[in-house]
Amino acid sequence: MRRVKLDKIDRKILRDLQENGRMPNVELARRAGISAPPCLRRLRALEDAGFIRGYHADIPPDLLGYGVTVFAHVGLNSQAEADLVAFEALVKRWPEVRECYMLTGETDFILKIVSENMDSYNRFLTTTLTAAPNVSHVKSMLSIRCSKNEVGVPIDAEQDD
Repeated sequence: MRRVKLDKIDRKILRDLQENGRMPNVELARRAGISAPPCLRRLRALEDAGFIRGYHADIPPDLLGYGVTVFAHVGLNSQAEADLVAFEALVKRWPEVRECYMLTGETDFILKIVSENMDSYNRFLTTTLTAAPNVSHVKSMLSIRCSKNEVGVPIDAEQDD
């Protein structure tokens, strides 16, 4: 990946794409204050430099039958690097785990898990998660509702690097 020094135009492009990844290049260029060809070149450079990892549809889980979201705090028996990496590799194979973060403190990992209902979550918990190698304990917290779900990071379009 090539390092790109971000200027105000790059930040505007990133901010606008983060809000709407399907924005046409012509509209993106207009909002950034440049013409379409240089906008497309900048966009490709931002992709090549790793600032843009992909484009995704934002799909409401409940519309596809995933009515339960659980945050599971997972403790491991061993925190040796090989064991941490092995657990992360295992988690990547579980489609119901949508996010996984390694933490400091009492909890080694927090997982965001979607499930159809509590019965299906309980099956995943008892047959997959707690049965996984090196897992010592799991604390599950059921989400009641999501009040905010912002993707990405705050981008100040007026700031230069």
